[in-house]
Amino acid sequence: MTRNVFLLMVALPMCAAACLRAQNIPAADAAKHIGEHATVCGVIVGQHTLESARGKPTFVDIDRAFPHQAFTLVIWDDDKAKVGALPSSGNICVTGTITEHKGTPQMVLHDAKDWSSKPVDR
Repeated sequence: MTRNVFLLMVALPMCAAACLRAQNIPAADAAKHIGEHATVCGVIVGQHTLESARGKPTFVDIDRAFPHQAFTLVIWDDDKAKVGALPSSGNICVTGTITEHKGTPQMVLHDAKDWSSKPVDR
């Protein structure tokens, strides 16, 4: 009995951590996961900042260029210092809540811990 309780005490936190971990989703599939907390991965193909817009957002196009991007990253001017400099190209994975704007799935980045990158495999 004591052994079973011990195993339960060890296994339960491990299971909980695995269950709470964000799932990895290719950018092309992000539209199927609106409202979910997940990790979305894809290739950066372009980025642009709307200098004259309120909040001065930067949009990062993933997998395909605007206006046909598979997924968009949004970085508001107030968060740019906390997010840090994203690479101009290469693979990126972002973690957060997937939302949608005008039919395109997106994620707002607030901090450098929300993303990671690596060079494109050749």
